Amino acid sequence: MSDEPHNPRLTTTLALTPVIFLTLLLATSVYLFGADSSYGANQIALILASCVAALVAKRIGLSWHTAQEGIIQGIATGLGPTLILLAVGMLIGTWILSGTVPAMIYYGVQILNPSIFYAASAAICAIVAVSIGSSWTVAGTLGIGLMGIAGSFGLSPAITAGAIVSGAYFGDKLSPMSDTTNLAAAATGVDLFDHIRHMLWTTVPGFAIAILAFLLIGGGAAATPEEIARLQQSLTEEFNIGVHLLLPLLLMLGLIYRRFPAFPSIVASALVGAVFAVLFQPEAVGKLAENAPDLAQPLLLLKGIWISLFDGYISDSGNAFLDDLLSKGGMSSMLNTVWLIICALGFGGVLERSGILDHLLQLILRRVHGAAGLVGATVGTCITANILAADQFIAVALPGRMFKSEYPRRGLSRLNLSRTLEDSATLTSALIPWNTCGAYMSATLGVATFAYAPFAFFNLVCPLLAVLYALFHFAQKPLEAEAGAGQGR
Repeated sequence: MSDEPHNPRLTTTLALTPVIFLTLLLATSVYLFGADSSYGANQIALILASCVAALVAKRIGLSWHTAQEGIIQGIATGLGPTLILLAVGMLIGTWILSGTVPAMIYYGVQILNPSIFYAASAAICAIVAVSIGSSWTVAGTLGIGLMGIAGSFGLSPAITAGAIVSGAYFGDKLSPMSDTTNLAAAATGVDLFDHIRHMLWTTVPGFAIAILAFLLIGGGAAATPEEIARLQQSLTEEFNIGVHLLLPLLLMLGLIYRRFPAFPSIVASALVGAVFAVLFQPEAVGKLAENAPDLAQPLLLLKGIWISLFDGYISDSGNAFLDDLLSKGGMSSMLNTVWLIICALGFGGVLERSGILDHLLQLILRRVHGAAGLVGATVGTCITANILAADQFIAVALPGRMFKSEYPRRGLSRLNLSRTLEDSATLTSALIPWNTCGAYMSATLGVATFAYAPFAFFNLVCPLLAVLYALFHFAQKPLEAEAGAGQGR
C-alpha cells in the first residue's frame, strides 16, 4: 500500500479503468489464443494495462518517473522468486540427466498404486511440505517425479498437478518454517504458533475434503502392468538406474529442512545432480553433447552438463512417450514464465505506487458489515490483491495492514484475520496464471494453471470454509479469548 496520502483526484472510475482494460484484454487473449495465451498474449495485455495505469497516474498529478518507480519496485519484489524459478530449471535438467528423476519414476511406479495415486500424491507432498515449509520446493522436487509417475500410469496430468498443489500448500500453510505463515502472523501481530493452531479449524477439514475428492476420482484407466514393465525397461536402457540416484533429492530436502535459503540449496542440488550425471550417466552426458566429437572426454562431459543446465535434457530413446516425459528442464524453459512474472508485477507495482490499489481495497472495506461481511471482505480483498498485484506476499501484507484494526473493533481476535489471510491470499495465489505462484507451478509441473486449478481442491475449499464459518459464527475466536491467551504466555 502506498505511503502517500489519499489523492482526492483519484476517483473510482479512474481507479477501475486499468483494471477493466486488463480484464477485457485478458478475456480477448484467452478467446483468441486459448491455452497458449500465457506464451506472449497475456504479457502484452499486462504491459498495455500498465501503460493505462501510468496514464491514470499522470491524470491525478503523478509524474511518469513516479509511475516508473512503481513498476520497478513491483518487479523487484519478484526477483527472489525469479531466481528460484531459474534455479529449478537448472535442477530439472541435471536431475533428469543424472537419472534422479528417472529413478523416482522407476521406483515410484512400483510403490504407488494407481487407484489411490492422486490422494497419495497430495498426502506425500503435504508431509514433506510441513517438514520443510516450502510449497515451491516440494513442487520443484517431488512434484516433478510425481508428474512423471502419473504419465507412466497414463493418469491425468491436470489432476496430478492439482493434487501436488493441494498437498504442497497444506504443508506450506501449517509449517512454522513457511515464509507466508510467518508473514501472516507478523502482518497481524499475533503469535506464530497461536496462528498455526487457529488455522487447523479450516486447514484440516479442507484437506480432508480434498483427499476424499481425490479418492473418489480414483485412478481411472491406468496403464497395465505390461506397459509399466516396458517403461521401466526403456528407463534402464537409457539410464543406469539405482537407489543411490535418489541422494540429490534427499540432499535437497535436508538443506531446506535445515533452513538453508531456497536459491543456494536448489543450485547446490542441481550441481550435485551434475556430478552424479558425470559419475553414473557418462554415456547420456556425452550423447547430449554429441555434436562436438572432437572434444576431449572431460570437455565433452562438461559441455553436456552445461547444456542440461541452460537447455535441459533431450531424450532420444525411440520411445515417444518416454521422450516426451523426459525432454524438459533447463534455465531456458523458465524464461517465458519469467517474462509473465515481470509483466504482471510491473502492473501491480504501478497500481500500488499510484494509490489505485489502495483506493480499490478501501472501497471494499467501506461496505463491510458484521463478522461474515468482514471475513468475506478479507477473502475478496486477498483474491483481488492476488489478481492485481500478482504476488502472494503483497496479497498477505496489504490486507493484513488494512484489516488489522478492524477485527478488534468488531470484537474479533486478529487470529481470525491471520487465518483468513492464509485461507485466501496464500492459497488462491497458485490459481492465477500470472501470479508468481501460479506461473511457477505451471512452469514447474508442465500443466497450465487453468487446467490444474479445478483440481486444486484444497486451495478452492479453504476460502469457502472461511466464509462459511463466518456466516454461522463457527470457530470465530472473540477478542476476549485473544487477550486471555496473551496474559497466559
